[in-house]
Amino acid sequence: MQHTRFQRIRLAVEAYAPPPGWRSWLYEFLLFGFKQGWACLFGGLVLALLLATRLWWPIHAPIARYDALTIAALAIQLAMLGLRLETWDEARVILAFHVVGTAMELFKTAVGSWTYPEPGLLRLGGVPLFSGFMYAAVGSYMARVWRIFHFRFTAYPSRRASRWLAVIIYVNFFTHHWLPDVRWLCFGAMGWMFARTRVWFRMWQVHRWMPLLLGWLLVALFIWFAENLATFSHAWLYPSQRHGWSMVSPEKLGAWLLLMYVSFVLVEGLHARRDQ
Repeated sequence: MQHTRFQRIRLAVEAYAPPPGWRSWLYEFLLFGFKQGWACLFGGLVLALLLATRLWWPIHAPIARYDALTIAALAIQLAMLGLRLETWDEARVILAFHVVGTAMELFKTAVGSWTYPEPGLLRLGGVPLFSGFMYAAVGSYMARVWRIFHFRFTAYPSRRASRWLAVIIYVNFFTHHWLPDVRWLCFGAMGWMFARTRVWFRMWQVHRWMPLLLGWLLVALFIWFAENLATFSHAWLYPSQRHGWSMVSPEKLGAWLLLMYVSFVLVEGLHARRDQ
């Protein structure tokens, strides 16, 4: 098993024993926030870059803002590996999400779902290469939170069925532009398959649980908030934002929930193969 610097920090903070009662509950709550923040490290740094370059990038800089974002995101990834803040297994997950996300970006920008309004050299068609790192940030979070919180599950449905549903969801992101949109059927299938599934996670001394569907919804909500910040930074723009920024439609929460499901199944598949 690969080890990271975080594990030494985690062991140190988990060794602390506050007095029982409200202090213990408060410490566990703070520890939960610390671990979640650590799992979001890559995504948080990328989001901070988007906002910082929007506010302070010089108009006449010798390198385009989008190109600088690509180089910076790659440097963060290499630094996290070099400093052992991330494992190579997690890096492979991020690469898979980068490829899957870039393929979706190429299609979605071609059909006008959103645009990247600024120039840059490091791009494929109308898609700057830094966009793949935003999908990779989701993959990074999923892989890291799985390890940090020691996930395990009860009442998990058939893995074959769950993977086929992920394929259908991903394909529907493309085909709904010409064929009937089956996302509501996908939501129904998710609810039916995972209604009884619990995710167990260890914050401190014991495992606690929540409905897996609720966990996905909370993560999708967090990503939706991050997307609002990203579009505010002009990282990309939806058609409704071309003449002035406005909040991303809450309907996008559904799209993020579906993407969260696809992300989860990808990471679950990697864990299943490793455990065989």
